[in-house]
Amino acid sequence: MLWSLLKIVLFVAAVAALTLGAGYVMESQGGVQITVSGMEFTLGPLQSVIAAILLVLVLWIVFKAVSLLIAVLKFINGDDTALSRHFDRNRERKGYQALSEGLLALAAGEGKLAMAKAQKAERYLHKPEVTALLTAQAAEMSGDQRKAEEVYKSLITRDETRFVGIRGLMKQKLAKGDTDTALQLAERAFALRPKHEEVQDILLKLQAVKHDWQGARRTLSAKLRHGSMPRDVYKRRDAVLALSEAKDIFDEDKPIEAREAAIAASKGSPDLIPGAAMAARSYIAQGNPKHAARILKKTWSVEPHPDLAAAFAEIAPAETPAERMKRFRDLTSIKPDHRETRLLKAELALAAEDFPEARRAMGDLVDREPDARVLTVMAAIARGEGAEEPVVRGWLAKALVAPRGPQWVCDNCNHIHRDWQPVCENCEGFDTLSWKTPPHSDVAPAGAEMLPLIVGKLEDRRHPEAEAQQTEILGPSTTSAEADPVRETAPEMHEEKAK
Repeated sequence: MLWSLLKIVLFVAAVAALTLGAGYVMESQGGVQITVSGMEFTLGPLQSVIAAILLVLVLWIVFKAVSLLIAVLKFINGDDTALSRHFDRNRERKGYQALSEGLLALAAGEGKLAMAKAQKAERYLHKPEVTALLTAQAAEMSGDQRKAEEVYKSLITRDETRFVGIRGLMKQKLAKGDTDTALQLAERAFALRPKHEEVQDILLKLQAVKHDWQGARRTLSAKLRHGSMPRDVYKRRDAVLALSEAKDIFDEDKPIEAREAAIAASKGSPDLIPGAAMAARSYIAQGNPKHAARILKKTWSVEPHPDLAAAFAEIAPAETPAERMKRFRDLTSIKPDHRETRLLKAELALAAEDFPEARRAMGDLVDREPDARVLTVMAAIARGEGAEEPVVRGWLAKALVAPRGPQWVCDNCNHIHRDWQPVCENCEGFDTLSWKTPPHSDVAPAGAEMLPLIVGKLEDRRHPEAEAQQTEILGPSTTSAEADPVRETAPEMHEEKAK
């Protein structure tokens, strides 16, 4: 408000001063006399003022014309001038407009239009670090992989865009299935930006696929160090890598190193079932059964599993079935109501030919979880109790069409694996296998080989009447293996388990 009032006062004062000056000039006498080539010009006071104003205006126009001429000469010479800055601003405006239109076209899925706008933006802006990435992504969208690769290679030549170029090439090689080159590019990208989480994950996955367990453990440590992985997840996955390294060392006939790695894996993650089983076998090989039993019981308390029972049986392979039942009480008493514990107790009772105890151990599993393994055990119990052949065959027929039971299933793609693997053989996911029941599967249930391992070959308790009835149903050409699958498949399964 005060400033507005002050401006009004100043305007009135300026008008008053001009009015007084004009009155003074009009009332004054004399003038200006100009002589040019013998001619005299006499100007009055008012004319003198007008002439002075015109002279100043002419001089200003001449000065501006000269300045314009100098600017044009400098512009032609390539110097930075107001004229060049004007054209630069106009170019930048057009370039950024083309760039924004290219980004919109890319978001809309119009790859060719986005590429054309990117080329136009490059002509105006001359900033490849801005426009080259748009060109590469537009080329990939339009299917021109060669153009995209050329752009990514050009980005590698500049320090500020080297990481973007390497990452783009790495993604291209992954899409083509060239994992060897992709691994090398991932290592270079990781060296440039070790905190980049996507590069960490890709590098870890590729190292695991290539069985570079030591490199994968270094990458995993970097993820923990840079805060991109929780410590509990790190311990679990580091144990998986240690276990995988131990398995490879076993294959190379280096048992001492393998034992150490297996034990380290078991300590790092007690719930890692394959690690606990391998660590227990390492202790058994060292003649230390107490430590083996301790590891197996600790892991059994987390998740009972047939592989743990198999390793526990290997602690004393020469014991009798009765002695084995007594020793296994330390294991079966940990989680007595668990499905795996009840199956294990039933299988131990079958091995000792205590068929009523085996039936009591099974309890209501047949009603609650009638999978193939449960029904197969029931067939063995029926055979041991002297049931007729149709009864046994009925249990086996149910087992053929029953669910397969818990198996190693990938959490990402639900692919079923017979044995645990650190990397899914279908989707190549790292540490994605869980012991669970799949929706449905045609693969034989993992752990079913525990029955022949503990039970061995059952006696043929068939009665002559059952034999005649079987011959009548199956025909005279039926072999003993076809007539008695429980008895005849046991030695083969035992040999497979031993291998």
